[in-house]
Amino acid sequence: MIAYTVRFLDYWHLSSGLSGGARLDSMVVKDQDDLPYIPGKTIKGLVREILEREGEDVEFLHECYFANATIEDVTKKEIVTNRLQDNLYDIIASTRIEQSGIAKDNSLREIEVVIPIELEGEVRHVPEQKKERLKKALQKIKRMGLNRNRGLGRCRFETKGERA
Repeated sequence: MIAYTVRFLDYWHLSSGLSGGARLDSMVVKDQDDLPYIPGKTIKGLVREILEREGEDVEFLHECYFANATIEDVTKKEIVTNRLQDNLYDIIASTRIEQSGIAKDNSLREIEVVIPIELEGEVRHVPEQKKERLKKALQKIKRMGLNRNRGLGRCRFETKGERA
């Protein structure tokens, strides 16, 4: 197994696919306690993209299980017990600007974002001969989520010691 920490350096947004009614165009993915997390399939997809870009074989990823990355348990308990979930989120707005420099009608969008936080995750069932390659791929992930090319979702992955 490979354990890792994701440290976000900026606001980030991984979409749940839901809107927030009339107020929000897009909400972040949340667990049953209303806490943000990174779906394991998102991490797996980013690793696949990196390996494919570098011409590496990705077949071994079918054997791997990427767990969701979540807030560390002690911190999670503190947040839930004290009902602090709302403090993890903010809203940002954007609008499309026409060539004339005037905002395009009906282009205002508001999205929910998560403040910079740290999450923990793990990858299980990694073939022994692929562990180092997978660790390096994880460490190459520098951005994720919506608007990652426009400043959101900057992050740093750090792999931890292996456990049996």
